Amino acid sequence: MLIAAGCSSDSGSGDSGSGSGGDKAAGAGATVSASASAAPTVQAAAYKSLPESCGVLSAKTLKSLVPEAPKAGKKGTSEAGTRGSCSWSSLDNNGVKGSQFRWLNVSLLRFESDTSRGTGEAQAQKYYEQQIQDAQSVAGAKNAKSQSVSGAGDAATLVRYDLKKKEGAFKQQTVVTRVENVVVTVDYNGAGLAGDKAPSTDALAKLAERAAKEAVTAVSAANGEGAASPAPSESASGSKGPSKAPSKSASPSASASKSASKSASKSGSKSASPSKSAAKSG
Repeated sequence: MLIAAGCSSDSGSGDSGSGSGGDKAAGAGATVSASASAAPTVQAAAYKSLPESCGVLSAKTLKSLVPEAPKAGKKGTSEAGTRGSCSWSSLDNNGVKGSQFRWLNVSLLRFESDTSRGTGEAQAQKYYEQQIQDAQSVAGAKNAKSQSVSGAGDAATLVRYDLKKKEGAFKQQTVVTRVENVVVTVDYNGAGLAGDKAPSTDALAKLAERAAKEAVTAVSAANGEGAASPAPSESASGSKGPSKAPSKSASPSASASKSASKSASKSGSKSASPSKSAAKSG
């Protein structure tokens, strides 16, 4: 009887252990499955490429903004598909009557979606807001004004001000535009030198807006889209959905976080900063 009881006890213990182990294995499998299904995803960026920075503006537009500039612009720091910039300088020398100076810079910065930083569009919006703040806080700026710009991407703002330098009084125009996950910054300024009269601020602003709209069109075209229809957004799984229509006007938000601006600034080109561009233009 003792022997039989001992055998019975051992057999029961073994069955119990086997059952417990099976439950643990099943639980572990369920946990792995749940973890895999809960893996973080982020919506893919709508735009995958950028146009050549020195080719975003037509010869006609360049003739209007920088009439005496060489046909080929000066290419700045660039990274294919991610960032690029180009600048043009024009000096119309009228001898004893003085001269007219114009300087133009176009910067492009594209953001890719990332699980840790968010969608490309969200990152671009933060950088867009930071660019506006930079333009509004240039040291020595006078008569500063900001206004929304219609018909240029998903959000666009013009910041203009006067800046006195030893060479003369410069009229600065900065147009910051976001289209999907790309930010386009146009810096344009003019001055009457050696006694020539200062250019019209309104005229310069219209030209800067024209350049910004043309650059936005070039970005859309580089991604296989027409001027009137931005690229459709694509989810991480590959499914496509309709994209938002560009807004007619946009107001910048002043609540961009410092951490976000630092992250975007590191990835953007140096020439993208309006304050730095304005300082170098003279």
